[in-house]
Amino acid sequence: MSDFCVIGSGISGATIANLLSKKNSVVLFDKARGIGGRASFKRVKDKIGFDHGTQYFSPKTKEFKRFTNALIKKKILKIWGGKHIFLNSKKKENKKHIKVIGKNGNNDISKHLLKKISCNLQTELKKIYYKNKFWYLEFNDGKIRSFKSIILTCPFPQLKKLAKKFIDNSFLNKPLKMDANITTMIAIKKGRRSNSSYLFDDEILGWAGNENSKKRFRSRYDLWTLQSTFKWANKKINQNKKYKKENSKIMIEKFFKLSNISKSKIIYSLNHGWKYSSNSKPLRIKSYWDPLKKIGVCGDWFIGPRLESGWISARDLFKKISN
Repeated sequence: MSDFCVIGSGISGATIANLLSKKNSVVLFDKARGIGGRASFKRVKDKIGFDHGTQYFSPKTKEFKRFTNALIKKKILKIWGGKHIFLNSKKKENKKHIKVIGKNGNNDISKHLLKKISCNLQTELKKIYYKNKFWYLEFNDGKIRSFKSIILTCPFPQLKKLAKKFIDNSFLNKPLKMDANITTMIAIKKGRRSNSSYLFDDEILGWAGNENSKKRFRSRYDLWTLQSTFKWANKKINQNKKYKKENSKIMIEKFFKLSNISKSKIIYSLNHGWKYSSNSKPLRIKSYWDPLKKIGVCGDWFIGPRLESGWISARDLFKKISN
């Protein structure tokens, strides 16, 4: 039996699993097909694909800058260059912020942190039970596995559904709202040299990233990742599976109009809905740990809508467990 079970392979799950593994046995479970959580990479062919979740990150704290720089030196991460067009009048552009991405995909951080951890993918946690100082976890494969200590890194609404009766803390009663995001990935005929990204001032389309500009692969097409605004996605997300084509079409039309890129034939398109993409209102704590029941929780939603927030939350939880 492993000392710790971690649920989720995003930045929080990967970070806490890596830290705990120094002196403990750790096993990790994730319902997705690949590692990375909301920093996933949608592979289409060989190395060709899309960062269809987190587009990039800009380190802010000294600790995370140090961590990021070390991974850049190891060639796990790199700087995303090119011309990034800022068209949003509601936000202030910080030109000093660098844009950091994975060398092969934005899930490279999680892959690096979990390279020595036993990871079970496509295994979704359905229910948890606590009895006689043991946790019993029921998964979608029908198996019930037991552990002495568990760490949950799932989005806030899923956490409440799974573990509310086991967590004695007022943070679960907070009205924390998580915003949705709809992502459309397209391949179009190659055009002239284009910009790396666009941040739009629009009700529907918020962002467009040029995957070719990340210089990870050579593609016969131009690949773009389009991401909606939270406001529009919140209205559409519950019906997105049913109306994928319609929602993608709206976003694609907006992209050509706002970017001034010549309208081109869509070679192929993909659509992904993130029901729990981000939160803008942080909690007063950075993580949660019950030393008696041995259940912990960490995630970016404790602190704010940044990949770095998930890393900070996981490190804060590790300190609580270690004390």
